[in-house]
Amino acid sequence: MHGLSRLSNGVSSVSPPSSPRHRGSRGKSAAASPTTSPGASDVGCSFKGSIGGGGGGRANIKNVVERLGYFLISALYRRRGVLLFAPLLYISGMLLYMGTQGFDVINSVSSRGVRDVVGPGSVYRSPEVFEKLWPFMESESNRTSNVLMNVWNPKLQQNWKPCIEQTVSSSGLSGLPKSNGYLIIEANGGLNQQRLSICDAVAVAGLLNATLVIPIFHLNSVWQDSSKFGDIFDEEFFIYALRNHVTVIRELPEDILQQFDHNISNIVNLRVKGWSSPTHYLQKVLPRLLELKAVRIAPFSNRLAHAVPPYIQGLRCLCNFEALRFSEPIRMLAAKMVDRMVKHSSKSGGRYVSVHLRFEEDMVAFSCCIYDGGEEEKHEMDIVRERSWRGKFRRRGRVIRPGANRVDGKCPLTPLEVGMMLRGMGFDNTTSLYVAAGKIYKVEKHMAPLKQMFPHLETKETLASVEELAPFMGHSSRLAALDYTVCLHSEVFVTTQGGNFPHFLVGHRRYVYEGHARTIKPDKRKLANLFDSPIIRWKDFKRQLQDMLHHSDAKGIELRKPSSSLYMYPMPDCMCKKSEAKIEHSNTTKLLN
Repeated sequence: MHGLSRLSNGVSSVSPPSSPRHRGSRGKSAAASPTTSPGASDVGCSFKGSIGGGGGGRANIKNVVERLGYFLISALYRRRGVLLFAPLLYISGMLLYMGTQGFDVINSVSSRGVRDVVGPGSVYRSPEVFEKLWPFMESESNRTSNVLMNVWNPKLQQNWKPCIEQTVSSSGLSGLPKSNGYLIIEANGGLNQQRLSICDAVAVAGLLNATLVIPIFHLNSVWQDSSKFGDIFDEEFFIYALRNHVTVIRELPEDILQQFDHNISNIVNLRVKGWSSPTHYLQKVLPRLLELKAVRIAPFSNRLAHAVPPYIQGLRCLCNFEALRFSEPIRMLAAKMVDRMVKHSSKSGGRYVSVHLRFEEDMVAFSCCIYDGGEEEKHEMDIVRERSWRGKFRRRGRVIRPGANRVDGKCPLTPLEVGMMLRGMGFDNTTSLYVAAGKIYKVEKHMAPLKQMFPHLETKETLASVEELAPFMGHSSRLAALDYTVCLHSEVFVTTQGGNFPHFLVGHRRYVYEGHARTIKPDKRKLANLFDSPIIRWKDFKRQLQDMLHHSDAKGIELRKPSSSLYMYPMPDCMCKKSEAKIEHSNTTKLLN
């Protein structure tokens, strides 16, 4: 099979899905987000704003435009010679008309001369709501029945089990074919973006019959983590777990290194477009691999389409859920942290809630949302945006519209908002809470109300000693791996902002918990309205949030759609439904015994 792919029947050409970074926003009141931020998803400053007058002048302009449009269309209709221009003029008139319209109610002009959306949910009023509801929260403290004991409805649970070996063994190969050459990739970004690159690299190596060299980690300008593969993942176990499907080596053989003067940068770097199909790799990359015996693909993030043949999909499953385990130092400390969380959760049978809190300084700045810090906060965020994105937010046409972002659910939840949400869902002050986060913006101010609502709150800094954390400090990916493990084993996981961390974690939890994510994914558009009502009654507040919890439970089990990632939706590619017959047989056996 030398020179051939491992797909005996060929691969049908599948159009790759568009990159999530370039897909349009679901909301009509906010434009597309600017490209990448560390872990950011669906947030950012808008590009366009509504410009125009307000009040009574708006109605006058509207009437004038309508009459002018009617007059022009009537005149053109009388003159058939210019009738072909009517559609163009009509569209121009409609655009002019739409330009006079705003979203809901229009606020006063900002310093940039652009108006922002004002209406329900567009202003940060959460502290007022908390002040109103806190007495009711206190009155329900120390209840005998914590929702954590029965948060997930057993009737919604389904019996799924991992079946990766069944998938990757279906190729019918008795052994690995002769290698077509060596594949070197460069993984960039943070922990889970690197994870994505590694798993896709394994899939591509399997597709091309290539020998994969342990991926190189690019020193990211944002994450600033110099960790190598072996510092984060168990390198020896990775090679062993993949041995029957893809050959992985630590470094290139001497004869190949000599061919390139012992300089990997001399190896040709093939530029592969994002979300490339298997056909592209077979037609464009494989011939160069056979010719040169070694190729590089750097960077390698999101370079393989979601839709690939089952066997290649199975390699992704095998890599992500089985072969990629953390290095021993990370596993040892993470296990201790999980044990400590379980001991601290004795009042709830060892169950605890984990929250991925994205309220770091750079996240707040990138979202362009306004909280309660006034001019000081605005000045600080302007400095952060300039430092991290160098004029990106000051480009001509770039408009900051925090009200529109909040209404559209794109503002990071504050610790206060997370606390109110969980208390409204029924988690009382006996709940053990683990917060996975980077450095929270103005941590003392913003974390105080969350600790007030949940006294049993832990972070990696409180669960582990200074001495235990010392080897990990300055290495964001290793610290993220500790958070990842503690969150993976929680009874409830709360995702608040999106990004690669919850993307991979939710899928991993489905893989571990028989297909159910056991995850709360709040509707932030509804929350924006809910937190904008200081007069809301506690009973109504709880009812709406408990409905949101039940919705998360019902959505816990989802099958992967063709355009979705199996890293978040491992069913049915990586998991199989347990046979009802087997379940009945098992139950009968238990009764007989």
